[in-house]
Amino acid sequence: MTTGTGRHTSLWTIRHACRPMHPTPPGFMTWVVNNRLTRVIVHTASYVGRGFRHAGTGQPEPGERPGKTQITLQWRQHSMQHADRIIRLSALALGITGALAVGQVHASGFQLKENSAKALGNAFAGAGVRTDDSSVVTNNPASMTQLQGTTTVQVDVTVVDLNYEADGVSGTDVLGQPLTGGNGGQAGDVTPVPAFSVVHRFDDTGAAIGAMVSAPFGLKTEYDRDWVGRYYAATSDVQIVDLTLAGALDITDRFSVGVGAIFSHADVTLSKSVDFGTALFGNPATRPLPFARPQAADGFADVQGDGTGFGWLVGANLRPTDKLTLGLSHRSEIDYELDGDADWTVPANVRAVFDSNPMTRVLFNDGGVTANLTTPAITTLDANYQFTEAFSMAATVSRTNWESLREVRIDFDNPDPDSAEEFDWQNTTFWSIGGEYKLNDAWTLRAGYAQDETPTRIETRTPRLPDADRNWYSLGATWALSDAFEMSFGYTYIQPKDPKIDIVTPPAAGGQRLAGDFDGDANLFAISGQYRF
Repeated sequence: MTTGTGRHTSLWTIRHACRPMHPTPPGFMTWVVNNRLTRVIVHTASYVGRGFRHAGTGQPEPGERPGKTQITLQWRQHSMQHADRIIRLSALALGITGALAVGQVHASGFQLKENSAKALGNAFAGAGVRTDDSSVVTNNPASMTQLQGTTTVQVDVTVVDLNYEADGVSGTDVLGQPLTGGNGGQAGDVTPVPAFSVVHRFDDTGAAIGAMVSAPFGLKTEYDRDWVGRYYAATSDVQIVDLTLAGALDITDRFSVGVGAIFSHADVTLSKSVDFGTALFGNPATRPLPFARPQAADGFADVQGDGTGFGWLVGANLRPTDKLTLGLSHRSEIDYELDGDADWTVPANVRAVFDSNPMTRVLFNDGGVTANLTTPAITTLDANYQFTEAFSMAATVSRTNWESLREVRIDFDNPDPDSAEEFDWQNTTFWSIGGEYKLNDAWTLRAGYAQDETPTRIETRTPRLPDADRNWYSLGATWALSDAFEMSFGYTYIQPKDPKIDIVTPPAAGGQRLAGDFDGDANLFAISGQYRF
């Protein structure tokens, strides 16, 4: 998977993957493939009418007519034997980078918090110390011992209505000409995020066990195939699903601890257009071709990869008074090894150029790819204070260690060298405050506010999902239909602060540029059903 993200040393932009180096000896061109020098011998230089000559003699080929194109390239074996694998591996790794180096509008980076309708209703304030919500299995397992009832079963569904649209985004190609295409249409989508949790308490021992299925990370956006930013993003679909198994124990009447194991699966699908015209334009031997111009020979790349990872979480729950509850939890990093496939769509005229020589026809063919991915560690502090039997307030501060995601490293199951893409992300803080009021035996009302930082920087932010610091505004309610069964509802409006992009690929003078503003927001609707027995 590839993209123009991270530090933008992208092989997705083929012009950058194979760029000419000057000066070169007569009869040779030197290209850089994945930062390795590769020398090309021009056996038959053509398009004589434009000044191309035989590599060995420097003279026009006998019998050539001005304007006739006949180009044959021979790549040196010691460099080209790795080119296909390097480019396809870079396609996977950089595409994953494209997914990660964008923000999710409703959480920091591509993190999802939406695992509870109750917690959503007060902006996740105090979510880890709730005594009426079995999502504490993942939010803080130590709090499982404090749940009401012996066994709690809960199903939550949050529908994320993400709205994102380019507003005045424009760009230029490597020749300084405007990038063609529209604004990409409505890039957001309506996505359901389900969660399921169950907790069982052993009253006699002060212990509890629980399990939960949730989606802690993910994103989904899709632009029109011919939009102005097509070389940076088309479709982005990242899904990470966790199964968490946890246990908790009361150490004293006022202090509990909990631990959990996380079994996680990641599935990534990314696509974007590929500017083969720029690639051919960057090679003097192919520059005379009529389609060897930026934006004149667009192809397409679609990459999918999936894999599993394992992590852990720990938590503590302290009740210093009957009214105050404090919670501290930590979720570990999780490493994934993704295996997948790259599907290249190459224009017929470009394919003919590559197929004209056995050493270049291996380029941009479908094949398998692998990459490593790391999701960050998260540390959360929760507090809840019960002012009266009916009214309480809660607060949360969470720190996400995005700096640990320093690179996406790729490998191929052979002696070929690794390739890596760096990030330039920063750690982020999420904080929220909320209140809850028990109106009567049937209804409980809640509300909350939160601020969430973005880990991305404008110089590395891409349109896969333009990220920015954001505000949360939340409302919710619980309806107790009986002593055992209740339904909860939550709504949150998330407003990013002026999402912008301004990226150059590669990050140097003369590179392709895309810049502009985005209009975006998100509406989150959640519903849950809980049964206690």
